[in-house]
Amino acid sequence: MAEPLITLESLRYEAGERTLIHDVSLRLDAGRRTVVLGPNGAGKSVLMRLMHGLIEPTAGRIVWNGGGARPPQAMVFQRPVMLRRSVLDNVSYALYLAGVPAAERRARAEAVLERVGLSPLAHRPARVLSGGEQQRVALARAWALRPRVLFLDEPTASLDPGASAEVERLIRVIADDGCSIVMVTHHLGQARRLADDIVFVDAGRITEHTPVADFFAAPRSEQAGHYLRGELSWT
Repeated sequence: MAEPLITLESLRYEAGERTLIHDVSLRLDAGRRTVVLGPNGAGKSVLMRLMHGLIEPTAGRIVWNGGGARPPQAMVFQRPVMLRRSVLDNVSYALYLAGVPAAERRARAEAVLERVGLSPLAHRPARVLSGGEQQRVALARAWALRPRVLFLDEPTASLDPGASAEVERLIRVIADDGCSIVMVTHHLGQARRLADDIVFVDAGRITEHTPVADFFAAPRSEQAGHYLRGELSWT
């Protein structure tokens, strides 16, 4: 039986008088690449931020590892923030914040930049890089922390096709390294390429959680069917 990574139990999130997430229950297993789809305003990013711990649920609870400790995790956003430092220092600083000993930080940062193909740019200012290169720095920075789960919020939304393809390649490499992936995207082709399973969110509710092939071949919920036919917003 698959090992549970994260279980949401009757999770609810309210902002003022609005309920953005409605009593959601969901189990994600370890070692999977899960893609979250849904129309604009469905609550995809809010759900991810709840799972990552950036915001606290109004009700319900999040259980990690079947009741164990929260595992190491990281998150990469659509537009990553680059420090006014070199590429190498951007990665090293994240390790510093994580409490990695000084003697280990530089070697680990250099190793991960080698793995993502950014070693030639290690001493360039991160803020002068292209959008695709900055996103690869962000992925390297997250991967260097050795997370058990990596949350990705539309990581290629502002990138051209070539840069998007490179980011997708790195996501596969990170997953193959043993990291579970939870990713929000609006790109159906990307979801087909990357996902093991799909979580479909509509109006703050999960209407479907199914293997990727089943989702695209025969969605079980009416809302997902409308979405795949282009009758709901893709963004």
